[in-house]
Amino acid sequence: MNHHLLWAPHAWIDGQWQRGVCLGVDRQGLWTGITAKIHTPPVGATVLPGPVLPGLVNAHSHAFQRAFAGLSERRESDSDDFWSWRDRMYGVALRITPVQMHAVAAQLYVEMLKGGYTQVCEFHYLHHTEGGSRYEDPATFSCALADSAEEAGLGLTLLPVLYERAGFAQPTLRNDQRRFAGTPEFIHDLYRSAQSSGRARGNAGVAIHSLRAASRETMAALMKLVGDDDVPIHIHVAEQMQEVNDCLAATGLHPIEWLCRELAPDHRWQLVHATHATAAEINSVAGAGAGMVICPSTEGNLGDGLADLPAWLAAQVPMAIGSDSHVSRSWAEELRWLEYGQRLNLQRRNVAAAPTLAQPSTAARLFEAALEGGRRAAGAKKWGLTNGARADGLVLDTQSPGLLGIAPTHLLDALVFATNAPAVREVYVAGKQVVADGRHPQEKVIAGRFADVMKELWDHFEKQ
Repeated sequence: MNHHLLWAPHAWIDGQWQRGVCLGVDRQGLWTGITAKIHTPPVGATVLPGPVLPGLVNAHSHAFQRAFAGLSERRESDSDDFWSWRDRMYGVALRITPVQMHAVAAQLYVEMLKGGYTQVCEFHYLHHTEGGSRYEDPATFSCALADSAEEAGLGLTLLPVLYERAGFAQPTLRNDQRRFAGTPEFIHDLYRSAQSSGRARGNAGVAIHSLRAASRETMAALMKLVGDDDVPIHIHVAEQMQEVNDCLAATGLHPIEWLCRELAPDHRWQLVHATHATAAEINSVAGAGAGMVICPSTEGNLGDGLADLPAWLAAQVPMAIGSDSHVSRSWAEELRWLEYGQRLNLQRRNVAAAPTLAQPSTAARLFEAALEGGRRAAGAKKWGLTNGARADGLVLDTQSPGLLGIAPTHLLDALVFATNAPAVREVYVAGKQVVADGRHPQEKVIAGRFADVMKELWDHFEKQ
């Protein structure tokens, strides 16, 4: 029996816009009885004020880095790259407290909701006190993130990260990485604790920071502890050419080549970035059934390079998107820059479109890929506007500048490629409205806390 009934003039179902859609929400917060071509709203139904899209999963996030977004866009030396950015980012990682983390993450998660995400995969490696010792409750930072997600109303997939060394030839962590340390047993305990917490809209998996950050033996030990648990397993891989070259020097193999040969990833695995992958490596990932997570705004911000999007799509590797360092918190912008990077590189348009596959819309093909890839990355059995999936939805504002006057058949195209102002009017997570008229009910309180924390953090840095 439906607990609540919604009606939308249009909704994105099975890869296309359908008219007059009824969406039932059951008492568990799942979609039920979704029916199209109901042109008159049923009595008692809530009439939604615009077309409805599924929410997307943000498949890669470092929440604490929201406190660093926009604050590394100057260069005081002859060169600047990912590695110099990382050293500056560690300044935030070394100082932020769990209370500050809660404030930063809550602000970020509200922004994600307003940007169209309804679930986030938190790649979480900030575990310990400022001195590097364990908290009395080892899950202190994990709980701060989970509390932030609950306050915002965003779904959370917590991915505690294995991080044990500074590089292929460095068997221990650097001093400025001391808060990241974790053994396989420690990471597995955090995962099990999060998985059994009973928090609404929450689940967990595990992550390995990167091949450079953990030995084969330690990674294998974590996988043995995870066993056959059907949960997400994420890893950074082949993001930077220096990482590729270091892996070649240490192992004689490219990173993804080594990963597929030594750890045999399966459908649970998500390869984050995978920017510098060879054709053979892409085929190996496809054969393993693993997915990849691409983060266009961060990869552009850090100068990582461009992934071979046509090859990944041709190989039918599941592809999710993430906002990573949070210089952007909107999936529409991520998809736009994913496509624009390819256009600039290849000097042609609509690279991701596939008319021979009956997918002529670039935005639709990328959105559908991110919808399914995100489901896998978050470890969800179902996702989208489909019976049995969590009742997450985005109501678009057709009066926003980018969508005004656009025919329903082209709304997704315009949202991705012609919109630079907020266009999400309402957001539902598990059937509960968490954004109304473009605003979150707690956004003023949350923003105030965030501003105070930013002042605390950056007053310190300004005095250095």
